[in-house]
Amino acid sequence: MVRDRDARGGAPAHPSTRLADGLLATIEEDRFRPGSRVLIVDGTPQSHVDLEDPEYLSFEYVRRIGHGIDLVAAEGEPITAVHLGGGAFTLPRYVEATRPGSRQQVVEIDSSLVAFVREHLPLPRAASIRVRHGDAREVLEKLPPGLRGTADVVVVDVFAGARTPAHVTSAEFYAAVAGILAPDGLVAVNVADGAGLAFARGQAATLQHVFADVALVVDPQMLKARRFGNVVAFASNAPLPFDRLPRLVASDPVPAKVVAGRELHNFIAGAPVSTDQTSTKSPAPARSIFQVGRKPADG
Repeated sequence: MVRDRDARGGAPAHPSTRLADGLLATIEEDRFRPGSRVLIVDGTPQSHVDLEDPEYLSFEYVRRIGHGIDLVAAEGEPITAVHLGGGAFTLPRYVEATRPGSRQQVVEIDSSLVAFVREHLPLPRAASIRVRHGDAREVLEKLPPGLRGTADVVVVDVFAGARTPAHVTSAEFYAAVAGILAPDGLVAVNVADGAGLAFARGQAATLQHVFADVALVVDPQMLKARRFGNVVAFASNAPLPFDRLPRLVASDPVPAKVVAGRELHNFIAGAPVSTDQTSTKSPAPARSIFQVGRKPADG
């Protein structure tokens, strides 16, 4: 465990640790929201957690996924959720706070990251959150038979550093995700992309190849190819329960819009379906994209 000390040589300022892949993970205070913490891996903010108010979702894309989770079942009703990618467990904490008694599974490849987060950002003791260690796709395909066909939500938020690995972006991978969803369950995917949104178009085409209904939530500025950011893709084999979603995302601190139907068809514009043979990592953001310590746009 690495611990930086403050300027006076006193108590540790920010707990840090080296992960299994050699990257440095640090938990820093959010100076704009007392009591909140930010998990940073290799200089990239990965998760924001408010232990006193786990219903608060700081990152734009996480809030948008939260809106989707809010609409998947009646308010407060427990659900079954599978999270591929753990980070600091922001969304599992949110599900437990808003839907007590939910059954949740989290898949995280790095055991050292899980131990680090558990030590400094403990999970709620009463929560039914099971953590499974390993590669997201490998663990997904080995989940207990009793989970198959039961998940109300699967969240795909898998990153190695600042990029999503290729093997969790293909049609074959999403078919495996579909296999654990309940008939009306949905998958939410965090898609990081930059100017032109070529990667996001390919992911939308791939999801549409596997699922009956697909919608994107995106910052309009990204649609104008003006900046790097996160597109949230939702997909289901039942009609998405999203009548209220456009209003919810439009009223966020950083407004977004829902792209679906004909507009989604035009957005995809013939982008190829990603397969295990053709899949690629998500594009790498410029290091200047993430300025740790600045006030977030949605704060």
